[in-house]
Amino acid sequence: MQVIGFCRFSYPAEGGFQVAHSSLQERMAYLYAPDRMEERFRHFECLCLPGLRAQTDPDFLFAILVGDAMPTGWLERLAALVEGFPQAVIVSRPPGPHRQVCQDVINSLREPGQPCLQFRHDDDDAVAVDFVQDLRQAARDVAPLLDRHRLVGFDWNRGYIGRPDAKGICAELQVTPYWGVAQAIAARPGARQTIMNFAHNKLNQFMPTVTFTDKAMYLRGHNDHNDSRQKKHVKPVALPRLDAEAEAELKARFAIDADHVRQVFA
Repeated sequence: MQVIGFCRFSYPAEGGFQVAHSSLQERMAYLYAPDRMEERFRHFECLCLPGLRAQTDPDFLFAILVGDAMPTGWLERLAALVEGFPQAVIVSRPPGPHRQVCQDVINSLREPGQPCLQFRHDDDDAVAVDFVQDLRQAARDVAPLLDRHRLVGFDWNRGYIGRPDAKGICAELQVTPYWGVAQAIAARPGARQTIMNFAHNKLNQFMPTVTFTDKAMYLRGHNDHNDSRQKKHVKPVALPRLDAEAEAELKARFAIDADHVRQVFA
């Protein structure tokens, strides 16, 4: 089955943010602010890309949605980061309704008349190097379920929450279902709805889902500019500093290099 990953990289959508802005101009000013963009690029480079580049099953597309008004300097920096990553496709769109734009982009990349596996991915998160391989295997394992339903969800709920910084990585293993990372759907031929049409924490309210807890499949980035962390009641998460052994385990599972993190965040 075709596999499509989808990432919004500071796309100024209408909706789709937990933090409200009074105008499109205010939202774009927030998204493209230098401090925020520097943080997004560092996380994208150190957390997001390594595991995707190292997938044991490299047969997938990774669509990166950007706004058509993204400043040239940021766009060129993004293009440079994904150079040599043939699965990556940068897609530029004008601002529009969040779910509709995401749906249109994903469907434009689908092979006509074929089923499709789709996963959502934030620019500051990571998936394990065998995520695409396991996703395909999971779809094979539940083939009768896919035959009976237009959409079927998959959720890997064991993983890390982590914060990179100039000293390395602070992280802790945890289990959180339907968190939106290492989450996917299988869509039948002709199904127009995509994984981005559904709130990640409500996926099981709209389709049958299969969950996996056997191994760590994600690292969710924790940083000052998480959209979910902009509300005043959200408190920082205390995370332990990883030692050399734990850093090596993280590198084996997610291809995240703590030495590279220290270099980039220094």
